[in-house]
Amino acid sequence: MRTVGVEEELLLVDPETGEPRALSAAVLARAAQDDAEGEVFEKELHNQMLEFATRPQARMADLGAEIVRCRGEAARHAGEIGCAVAALATSPLPVSPKVGMGRRYRWMAEQYGIATQEQLVLGCHVHVSVESDDEAVAVVDRIRPWLSTLAALSANSPFWQGKDTGYSSYRSRVWQRWPSAGPTEVFGSAERYHRTVADMVATGVLLDDGMIYFDARLSSRYPTVEIRVADVCLHADTALLVAALARGLVETAAREWREGRPPLEHGVSLLRLAAWRAARSGLEDELLHPVSMRRMPAEAVVRALLDHVGEALEDAGDLDRVRATVSDLLGRGNGARVQRQLLERTGSLREVVAECVRLTQGEPHGRRTGHSSSTRA
Repeated sequence: MRTVGVEEELLLVDPETGEPRALSAAVLARAAQDDAEGEVFEKELHNQMLEFATRPQARMADLGAEIVRCRGEAARHAGEIGCAVAALATSPLPVSPKVGMGRRYRWMAEQYGIATQEQLVLGCHVHVSVESDDEAVAVVDRIRPWLSTLAALSANSPFWQGKDTGYSSYRSRVWQRWPSAGPTEVFGSAERYHRTVADMVATGVLLDDGMIYFDARLSSRYPTVEIRVADVCLHADTALLVAALARGLVETAAREWREGRPPLEHGVSLLRLAAWRAARSGLEDELLHPVSMRRMPAEAVVRALLDHVGEALEDAGDLDRVRATVSDLLGRGNGARVQRQLLERTGSLREVVAECVRLTQGEPHGRRTGHSSSTRA
């Protein structure tokens, strides 16, 4: 059974005003006093961000418990210094991001200018174990067309600097400003993948291979494929869904490789269009079908993804859970829809943030949003 780990980036906010607060150093210092936390929490590019990483898990139930636990611990540490955490991929309220201290972040600010300053965006990265670099690159080549569907499911960033962007995932559009971000061509071999990465670093545009921001890449620290397209998900069950589908995609791709089935040859230009469509629409309109690259209703594309990875999900014991969560998600909507519904109901972005703080911890939201009690986090 392939193991899976999740990294989530959370927004630190004022519990009263909803405005982002640059208190990551204080939260990390508080977490460091708790020996049980180990290295769960890490600093990120901006001081308004806090990242955690789960331990790798083989069972999705255990991974789900880890996500909930880590979110709860993040909230506890933040609360002890007077702030709160929200699983929001961008801040709904206006913010002046504060880049963290350290040589690496200073280099990025000098090299990339305003693009660094504006990167207060928060994602969810999924690590899935692989047996070798050869298998990993074969997986990266074969999952490329399906990643935009994961992005649509996770979309959770409709607001930017106090305004509705018209996008479901504006985070992904901001993220594309990094020079190495986005979809990749078919590599064909581990040797070519590593040569490409080395050539990119050798240009001097990137500081090191940690700045290879491909949609899916070989981790530089772990024997995993790291899938990086998802917004941080408002609801913990959506994060777990993304993780389960990511493992299904990796296992399906590895089987195709072992069977000698070639990857789809979609070029980067088409993959960029699919990613844009997913960012714009989320689950509200049409997406590009990963095989045909033609428009189809979002729900039909999600069902196509389930069909594609169904055998792998069933073998892992995840199929029923994934189907149920997808059904709930399609009914409730992703984070972008929930945020817009909250704004429509309350008329206040501050109230949107306050409710999302609660939803990050899985608290029921029926009384606040008008959803029935059967719609749960």
